[in-house]
Amino acid sequence: MSEYEIRAIRYAHNAERRAAENFIGGDPHDGPMPMDFFVWVLKGGGRTIVVDTGFDEKMGRKRERKIVRPVAEGLKAAGVDPATVEDVILTHMHYDHAGNHDLFPRARYHVQDREMEYCTGRCMCHPTLRHPFEVDDVTAMVKRLFAGRVKFHNGTSEIAEGLTAHLVGGHSRGLQFLRVRTRRGWVVLASDASHYYANFEQARPFPVVCDVRETLEGYEAMKGLASSADHIVPGHDPQVLERYPAEPGGPSDIVRLDAAPKR
Repeated sequence: MSEYEIRAIRYAHNAERRAAENFIGGDPHDGPMPMDFFVWVLKGGGRTIVVDTGFDEKMGRKRERKIVRPVAEGLKAAGVDPATVEDVILTHMHYDHAGNHDLFPRARYHVQDREMEYCTGRCMCHPTLRHPFEVDDVTAMVKRLFAGRVKFHNGTSEIAEGLTAHLVGGHSRGLQFLRVRTRRGWVVLASDASHYYANFEQARPFPVVCDVRETLEGYEAMKGLASSADHIVPGHDPQVLERYPAEPGGPSDIVRLDAAPKR
């Protein structure tokens, strides 16, 4: 039975974000609520799989996000050579999850049917829905498709033994989260199915959303698939770095999610 090591690698940070920006309807106790940006690495069963590809310095300047360590450098610090990676899972196609187009020249990209349909279809006629996407990310995926480097999924799919992808939608039409078997049980990598712990713990959705019902039902789906609530890892919460241990002698912002939380 394959078990995976999971590393969360922080690559960017938004220190200016406030709580009111992170919940539909705002927050009555508005105050600082920074946002971190991660990619993830899964190692197990003889495979190394990268989850999401982040954005680069140019996109960081455009979107006013601070790169703290380029994704390529973070992967290197985690012992991963991007040129050798054969599988990349994109949880969705928003700008902060689908950039760095040339970093994985050998990889096959896993994406949900519904996400590709969404970001290339009529919904992109609306600026509000189009805003989280970047045209260069979408066209890069189309080029991979014609190069035979895209694997589409429709709903729940087994990517490998001990690793499944689950269509959840909500934040983006084709958003998927991952269920990963580890030494401590089943971990759910929520990605943007829950940006912060507070989103799923308090059932308060993040305001960038295309379907609120799917978002709320996604919280319940994750709880049903994780070994416990402590096995759900949100996609942008700085608390992830506080709750999980770094490897001895390693960077403090690369942490092991297959280890038990520190609290």
